[in-house]
Amino acid sequence: MTYKIIQWATGAVGKTCLRQVIDHPDLELVGLYVYSDSKVGKDAGEIARRPLTGIKATRSVDEIVALDADVVLHLPLNPAGTFAEHDAIIKRLLASGKNVITTVGHTYPYSEGADYAAGFEQACREGGSTLFGTGINPGFLAERLAVMLTGLCTKVDSLVATEAYDCSEVKSPGFIFDLMGVGQPLEYHVKGTRVQSVYRHIFGEVVGYVDHVMKIGFDKVVEDHEYGVAQRDLVLAAGPVKAGGVVNCRLRWHGMKDGKPFFTIQVLWFCDRSLPGWDVPDGWEIEIKGAPGIRMRLDLVEPEGLPDRSKAMQYHGAAPVIRAIPEVIRAKPGILIPPVFAQYTPRM
Repeated sequence: MTYKIIQWATGAVGKTCLRQVIDHPDLELVGLYVYSDSKVGKDAGEIARRPLTGIKATRSVDEIVALDADVVLHLPLNPAGTFAEHDAIIKRLLASGKNVITTVGHTYPYSEGADYAAGFEQACREGGSTLFGTGINPGFLAERLAVMLTGLCTKVDSLVATEAYDCSEVKSPGFIFDLMGVGQPLEYHVKGTRVQSVYRHIFGEVVGYVDHVMKIGFDKVVEDHEYGVAQRDLVLAAGPVKAGGVVNCRLRWHGMKDGKPFFTIQVLWFCDRSLPGWDVPDGWEIEIKGAPGIRMRLDLVEPEGLPDRSKAMQYHGAAPVIRAIPEVIRAKPGILIPPVFAQYTPRM
């Protein structure tokens, strides 16, 4: 069987997904949505550095909705529009009969409340479709790996999942200056930004998922962020940063139980690891305190001998999306929350 696929967006990870769809014998590209006017009308093969496909890129949501497809791979840059705009598009795609795999949250929409989740469930019923949120973080680090590891414990006192990423070599100004807020004064971050509200939503779903499957009963979710300020002028791959601007971010969300953090998801994105306390290796770590305690590291290794420019970070972003396609198609209509097996819970 060949699955008909629409690729939504062609950033670094989206373009890596697009290549996987074009190259895979069981996948047929039938549509391509782009955000850049310069890409409109271009053949998908030209954008992906592949032979021509006959599929032209469009910025028309109406054209995408009108297509016959099994799955939409929805990979927009997180701050590209508000969450409400993303949600409206996802619901429209679902109601049109297309399954949606997205990397913009939706790993556990129920954490935002029953009414919020009900909107997606209704769209799924209308279209007989399935919604699945995935990625490495959110989507894999805590939801798949960390929860699975608790099955090795007779007792869990706390669980911490950490992502660390040196962003100094990232060439995208949109990622560095818009998404991370690099170069902005400390006050800009402390008062809260639209991007932070996006991440509060996304990582709040991770906390909600862990609470749901481990049955802890969190009392509340607490945000706890720290920032590193440049002590000198810097020149990053994306552009210059003046001294006094924020260059490092440590974003944390805690699921609290009895006044203490039981689960913590934290993201360390930094452009200057020379600052005190920021000299940490890239990668992902899971630490469980309990009986027994567990520590696990996940490191990515750059692929060798491949013709594409994609880095390990792009492959890891694309892989959970591509791998989920047959599972999502086989799932019953609704929000897909994959099952876990024999994880730790305080009560049977």
